[in-house]
Amino acid sequence: MLPWRRNLYIMFAVQLVSMSGFSMVFPFLPLYVKQLGVSTSGSVEFWSGMVFSAQPLTMMISAPVWGAMADRFGRKMMLARATFGGAVLLSAMGFAQNAEQLALLRALQGLVTGTMPAANALVAASAPREHSGEALGLLQTGAWVGVAVGPLLGGVIGDAVGFRESFWITGVLLALSGASVLLWVEEDFRPADRTKRPRLMAGYRWLLQTPVLVHLYVITFMHALGRMLIMPIAALFMMQLMGTREGVATLTGIMMGAMAVTSSVSGVLMGRLGDRIGHGRVLLASVLAAVVFYLPQGFVTAPWQLVLLQALTGLANGGMIPTIAALMNLQDTSGSQGAIYGLNASITAAGRSLAPMLGASMAIWFGMRSVFLASAGIYAAAAVMVFYIFRTGRRNG
Repeated sequence: MLPWRRNLYIMFAVQLVSMSGFSMVFPFLPLYVKQLGVSTSGSVEFWSGMVFSAQPLTMMISAPVWGAMADRFGRKMMLARATFGGAVLLSAMGFAQNAEQLALLRALQGLVTGTMPAANALVAASAPREHSGEALGLLQTGAWVGVAVGPLLGGVIGDAVGFRESFWITGVLLALSGASVLLWVEEDFRPADRTKRPRLMAGYRWLLQTPVLVHLYVITFMHALGRMLIMPIAALFMMQLMGTREGVATLTGIMMGAMAVTSSVSGVLMGRLGDRIGHGRVLLASVLAAVVFYLPQGFVTAPWQLVLLQALTGLANGGMIPTIAALMNLQDTSGSQGAIYGLNASITAAGRSLAPMLGASMAIWFGMRSVFLASAGIYAAAAVMVFYIFRTGRRNG
């Protein structure tokens, strides 16, 4: 087996396990906040929001720094740092005594972790460029499968053994992922000569002066915003459609799981297709598909319709992420994958931080159905930008 493929398959497993671990705590995190209580001021609801928002906010700040460090000291080292750091911090969350401590640990998690950009950089640097879409698509599939499986496992484990114990189990899973990276992932890393290596800010100025990368970063932000906009109202809208509270959590979980599954299948297929016909074409088709699938969600009248349309939306999401990553990799000529994907992770985190607040505000002002229409509008704007890049030929894929 070729070394880059061996690395890819190991990284697929690492991403699956690590993303399962990170997402295991999502189903019961608000319940854990309520169980811990608040020792200062503010409501439980406020601190629950802080617990969810703290991690992407701090990750937005730290991801570019870790990305630049990866280009200097190696992507394998940064991936091991992210997984072992996550193991320590997630385990510590199981010892939290109040919601404020939990929020602080979540903020530290955002500063220290970031397995996805580190994994993207490592795989992009080792895989042949003509296989970028396939490699990054398979890596994204591992992440999506982990996101699909993790909440289900977390809910079962949380009910069976308790919330604190679930954090400790998550810590063990992340530690195993880190050990796998150290033992089995091979990286032939040769940093650029110090005299030719740009300083941190100079390197990012170069990224932001490259037109195609700037456009791709804007599309990344739009994708994160459009995808996460419905998160704060998903369960409430499902309850409105069902007319009862019974089974809402289960059906909402099924909806999110279905989207994750279709995204995981689409990721590897669309990545390979992009290697053959061009990633620009696949990205444009995926963004347009997101518009088509999000638009009718604002008009559904039954829960099964929403579940079906969200599953179809997953096909579009799965096509966008690996193609954006592949197009970014194809723009690099200096071994700056760490910086490229670090900034991409920061921009994604910014979208994830803004989207829940924006989605909740829209639901209050205009009703919950308007949020789905807004997502369709965001993807329509992204389609215009993708079409512009594709039409002017400023893409290499």
